[in-house]
Amino acid sequence: MSALLNEQPAAVSPVIALRGVNKSFDGQRVLQDISLEVYPGEIVALLGASGGGKSTLLNIISGLLPADGGEITLQGEAIARFSQWRQVGYLFQEDRLLPWRTVRQNVNLALENTPLSRGERQQRVQEALRLVGMEQVAGKWPHQLSGGMRSRIALARSLVAGPQILLMDEPFSRLDPQTRSAMHAELLRICQLKNMTVVIVTHDVEEAVILADRIVILQPNPGRIKQSVALSLPRPRQPTGRDVAEKIRLLRMEV
Repeated sequence: MSALLNEQPAAVSPVIALRGVNKSFDGQRVLQDISLEVYPGEIVALLGASGGGKSTLLNIISGLLPADGGEITLQGEAIARFSQWRQVGYLFQEDRLLPWRTVRQNVNLALENTPLSRGERQQRVQEALRLVGMEQVAGKWPHQLSGGMRSRIALARSLVAGPQILLMDEPFSRLDPQTRSAMHAELLRICQLKNMTVVIVTHDVEEAVILADRIVILQPNPGRIKQSVALSLPRPRQPTGRDVAEKIRLLRMEV
């Protein structure tokens, strides 16, 4: 399986670019010499075993963690000077819905402390809930929702500000297989509709193959890029399909 590190035309500028990024905790190197480019509209999966630094890398891209060395740019701007953070959405592994807020209020949380008027915020919340098919539960409380519904609400909250970049840290790992499959289809539909650039962390090879345009495999101790694999399989991708199943099988030998 060949490493494909630069599949985009030279004229296309990356939305996210990392050059020689390193990170250590308590003197132990967690990420080493990470160089990666993510292009407009691309879905990139960070895949690998636990301890490979996938979530740490995502947190560095999001600005939640500083790198110890290297260069990071978002939309061509150095991350230290990047000011358009509302163009970056983050979907965590846990839905992090506040139990004392209704669905509508939870989604609106991402718009608080913005210059938008109350009417504009209400309209955006309504549109985000409609986008994920959850407008009918806007007045419900989190404890009244199923796991899949909570995941959709968390997705709506990450989309309500209209991000161009969506970062996802194993957001579907706690869902049952049927609900996870439905969320995969929902994510792909929304990405196509909104032309978002997505980086998703996963340890699930099947999930990576179903979702990604490109899979970046990280190996641990310290975390570093082992391989970057472009996927040209047509969508929708069914894990039982011959070509998809073969790609899953080959990638499992690499992870």
